[in-house]
Amino acid sequence: MISQRKGLIMKEIAQQDMAQSIDLLNYVFQASVSMQKDRFFVNVKSKQFDVGHALGWYDKEQLVSQVLSLPFQVNIHGTVYEMGGITAVGTYPEYSGYGLMQQLLEECLLRMRNEGKYISYLFPYSIPYYRKKGWEIMSDIVEFEINDSQLPYYKDVPGKMRRVDIRDTDLYDVYEQWAKVTHGVMVRNQIAWNEKYYEDFWEEKFIDTDVQLQAAIYFNEQEQPQGYLFYRIMEDNFYIDEMVYLCENARKGLWNFVAAHSSMIYKVYGKTTGNEPVAFLLEDSEIIQKVTPYFMARVVDVKGFLEQFPFNRSAFHMQLAITDSVVEWNNGMFEIIAQDGAVIVNRLSDTVDPTDEHAVHMNIQTFATLFLGYKRAHYLEKVERLHGNAMSIGMLEDIIPMGIPSFIDYF
Repeated sequence: MISQRKGLIMKEIAQQDMAQSIDLLNYVFQASVSMQKDRFFVNVKSKQFDVGHALGWYDKEQLVSQVLSLPFQVNIHGTVYEMGGITAVGTYPEYSGYGLMQQLLEECLLRMRNEGKYISYLFPYSIPYYRKKGWEIMSDIVEFEINDSQLPYYKDVPGKMRRVDIRDTDLYDVYEQWAKVTHGVMVRNQIAWNEKYYEDFWEEKFIDTDVQLQAAIYFNEQEQPQGYLFYRIMEDNFYIDEMVYLCENARKGLWNFVAAHSSMIYKVYGKTTGNEPVAFLLEDSEIIQKVTPYFMARVVDVKGFLEQFPFNRSAFHMQLAITDSVVEWNNGMFEIIAQDGAVIVNRLSDTVDPTDEHAVHMNIQTFATLFLGYKRAHYLEKVERLHGNAMSIGMLEDIIPMGIPSFIDYF
């Protein structure tokens, strides 16, 4: 695939241009990644170029704009979807306004569609920008601060905690079980695990230090791993990078492990999904919490997405009118026919009749946040993000499973 615009050429980024890719990201995000000093990061990205789609615009031999699409899987209401993760997005300022990123994203979406990836996630550097491209908020993240005196301690918790290597296979097993029953999360492949090891959410705390990620696992009385913790300790503070548990005893055991460090620390800082009731579960709930939007999602192909969707009802018939300003295949009237659990989706037209009273009307952004469960149909109607007759909107409430997405990864 080679395209041209304003004397520039769009093509796949070759491995030999990795240094140019890093330089572009360093410039755009004012970072300082070094090809020599940060070999682990460079090696990880190099492998991603092989397994994903790295696309860029070139001015002669100079890379001036780029995007990387990675192959992932996510759990959506119990169904595993192939997902295209967008990352490494950047354009040199002097090349802005040419529509370069628009065409790069369009090409990524086309490739995702052809590969059966009907949903895409990304971490936004600008929510308004990505909304214009069809993505919408799908998850929140909670950052919390707990004083040592507020840490919980639970008596008579069976089982035990054990510190382990951060690549212990029991960590993988616990996460895999958790991902099977948790809506919205990544079904981690090796790409996702590598990102987890490199990710540094507390970068501003650990910059220019050698503080290493550590891990601990809770085992029940049968020696089965039931929960784990990724954490760091620095300057008399405990930083929770990730806490995952499969049962209540595991949750209590993990927090007892944190509390066991109370003589070493003054505060605990943590991050978790927006669905985790951290404060509510503490005896002293007056902790500091900050909730912020985290990841965004986009439905790549409406028809393909709906055909896989795990609707709550086995029999219904309704119509959706969808508008998408970026890709034409999502524009139009879609009919959903469910009978005996089988779902048929027909695209009735490639245009939307705004006067059609039989369909529920929405844009592609609203479609994503609705079907992923971040916001419900009646709320979206209230804030004028969708409209239609009361019966059809009520049906959307019934047929879409309950559950706000959780997402704790980063790429």
